[in-house]
Amino acid sequence: MPKIVHPEEFDEISEAIARLPAGAALEEIAAVISGELSRRTLQRRLAALVAEGRIIGGREKKAFKYRLAPAPRAFMGVAESDRPATRGEAYVPLSAEGAEIKAYVRRPVHERRPVGYDLAFLEAYSPNATWYLPTRLREELRVLGRSPADQQPAGTFARDILGRLLIDLSWASSRLEGNTYSRLDTERLIHFGEVAEGKDAIETQMILNHKAAIEYLVHEVDRVSVTAETIIAIHALLSDRLLPDPLACGRLRNHAVGIGGSVYLPLALPQPIAEIFGIVVDMAAEIQDPFEQAFFLMVHLPHLQPFEDVNKRVSRLAANIPLIKHNLCPLSFIDVPEKAYVDALLGVYELNRVELLRDVFVSAYERSCQHYVAVVPQLVPPDKFWLRYRTALAEVVRAIVRGGLAANIETIRQVLPPAVAPQDHERFTQLVVDEFKALHAGNAIRFGIRPLELEAWSATVMR
Repeated sequence: MPKIVHPEEFDEISEAIARLPAGAALEEIAAVISGELSRRTLQRRLAALVAEGRIIGGREKKAFKYRLAPAPRAFMGVAESDRPATRGEAYVPLSAEGAEIKAYVRRPVHERRPVGYDLAFLEAYSPNATWYLPTRLREELRVLGRSPADQQPAGTFARDILGRLLIDLSWASSRLEGNTYSRLDTERLIHFGEVAEGKDAIETQMILNHKAAIEYLVHEVDRVSVTAETIIAIHALLSDRLLPDPLACGRLRNHAVGIGGSVYLPLALPQPIAEIFGIVVDMAAEIQDPFEQAFFLMVHLPHLQPFEDVNKRVSRLAANIPLIKHNLCPLSFIDVPEKAYVDALLGVYELNRVELLRDVFVSAYERSCQHYVAVVPQLVPPDKFWLRYRTALAEVVRAIVRGGLAANIETIRQVLPPAVAPQDHERFTQLVVDEFKALHAGNAIRFGIRPLELEAWSATVMR
């Protein structure tokens, strides 16, 4: 039977951290609290406090330190008692401005004024001079989002938690589109290629497309940035096999679209769509603060609707680009109420107001940070050998599959790329063998291999 931990023991740890406002290392906390706890036990209790949102942790210089978390609902200087209550449905904590927007977009459609795309909304924004997220809020988000890898090369933290991020973000972002896969179904699909019973093929494809897009952002972090090329690549991966017109995948739209349940009518002509898309991306690229940059993309990509479909999904993954590149906790959208997110976008579409979407963004990011910082102590250190040779590994796996070759040691040695140092040949060969043992339709996309390619290869080598 597990040992019962009394609340007073957690309170004592929190009080010990409070006495060290400059940040408390594990050893410092252990020296202050009464009684004797093993290092592992103290780590578990610290992880539990992080998960509850009572403390935060992050690497500072050469030590991992803990601090008391900011009051979770004190963002923007709005006291909890000043926030209008939202009863009877799952929602996010609301600012007064957010509640005002919600009240408007909840009116019947015939009571809301039809509007078109207003370029003045975009023109009113000046990168690094205009701020959707005020200074204090950005500072609080940075404290919450600081990861143990903040001094490491770009993308290190996202790679450290990639296993969890693939499941969480694929599931949560798809759920916001009405996908009915459960989190457990998503995990089985991503890790084992098991398609959930009774699910539409479109739902399965949506999950796999998210997985491919997330892996692209993480594995190609050195090439990925806030550019038109990257945004279009994200759309191509997310929309693969989901659009009626296959040519619309990874291409700006050339016809009018409507938005169900809204009085907003996006631009219809291809030329202004392409021009404004370029302006939006260029403006976003100029923004220096990663949180402001992420939020700007969440506002203006859906507002423009540059693609035939999948615009909201593109904006959610694009918002993670600056977070991943700065080794901040990613935004997984776990526990974001679908209705709150839809209301917030309607506020942008119909009122050109961002306050409700900001409430959603802050709540979602706070939840994501609690989730990922809590699992960091349990993570297995990344395999540096795999990281060094991941590109060569993908090259060899593709060569074997597309060439219809047997995945044995002799074949692998024949297709070894020059990038693999001679002293690493044996270990690299074994790495390829191990990858083939775990290769299936659900994870083959990691190597740029489509399920049909893998199926054809399997049929060939199994004869």
